[in-house]
Amino acid sequence: MTHVRVKGFKIFRDRHGKMRCYHRITNIKIDLEKAPLGTAEFMAECSKISAAFQAIKQQEPKPGTLGGLISGYFAEEHFQERSKATKREYRMCAQVLHPIRDTPVSKIDTPLLAAIHDKLAKKHSWDKANRVRNFLIQVFKFSIPKGLILKNFAEDVIKKPRPRDTPEAYRTWTYEEVQTALESASPQLRAALAMIFCTGQDPSDALEFRKDQVDDGVIWKGRNKTNVGAAIPISSVLEAELADAPAHDAETLLASSKGTPWTYDGFASAWQRLRKKLEKAGKVAPGLTPKGLRHTMATWLREAGQDEREISDLLAQDSKVMGLHYSKNAALARKNRKTMQVWEGEYVRRAQKAKVSNPQEKQSNPDKEDKPHA
Repeated sequence: MTHVRVKGFKIFRDRHGKMRCYHRITNIKIDLEKAPLGTAEFMAECSKISAAFQAIKQQEPKPGTLGGLISGYFAEEHFQERSKATKREYRMCAQVLHPIRDTPVSKIDTPLLAAIHDKLAKKHSWDKANRVRNFLIQVFKFSIPKGLILKNFAEDVIKKPRPRDTPEAYRTWTYEEVQTALESASPQLRAALAMIFCTGQDPSDALEFRKDQVDDGVIWKGRNKTNVGAAIPISSVLEAELADAPAHDAETLLASSKGTPWTYDGFASAWQRLRKKLEKAGKVAPGLTPKGLRHTMATWLREAGQDEREISDLLAQDSKVMGLHYSKNAALARKNRKTMQVWEGEYVRRAQKAKVSNPQEKQSNPDKEDKPHA
């Protein structure tokens, strides 16, 4: 038999005397029984594998290019340790920049980035343009010490201002909107929305609260985004909501309809379907977001007279809060219990106001009147 040679492929006889063929780089195997060695079918398989490999190779970022810098940053521990939400955000920014990934680093300067910033604002939005700018600042920040770029040129690009007629990004919910959304949601989605509403945490954090993080009525967790320690008292409102939620065996306090922990994407999809349904029916005003529930708690507490420090401690908003790092600070928990009591009082006040405004609204089960629900 004539020995067949194909560039890029390893063809040999194994220890059992059987002929084998593999692509050298990808190690993809060719079934020589279906495509016998040297036949047209065999050559077609080799061509298909080689073409697929070349297509993939062309997608890889080239050294010394913008794409190369981005790829290098994604391999950094700094990126790997970011929250899931931040990783999604940065990958979105990288995808936006994909068409210009082959731009040589030597060509990158502030005027070029400013021009790109302007084009993104026109093509997408002022907000997306600013998010891409912030992403590039991080990429260049970690590229400079490695000698891959001379300066953080993105820092000198002026951010686009928010247009005056742009709605608030995470607007505050009204009490009526909260009740409408909860009453219209599935039991699992209702529990998730109630968790965000009653703790004031980011959705990505609230979805991940575990059962073993609850001790003496307090949820102890570091925020995903900042790793600032959180000591969140479980209010009577949240306690009632969780008691009514479907039972599940997940390690998290919340679970999807499958009985497994929520993924952020799964939660976001379920919420978007509900939001569109409620907006179409005219039951809520446009612009509701789950993160807006975090702003709602902050707003209600401010209106109830709480100061910024008290609100920040409860919401774990910034690095000034003592980082728990999974330890437990009893003083912070006691302080947050008092703040949570203020929030519950504000909740009751708004609920009573809503009843006065809607006297014909059907009363809930009298047996449950002493059991506050969100």
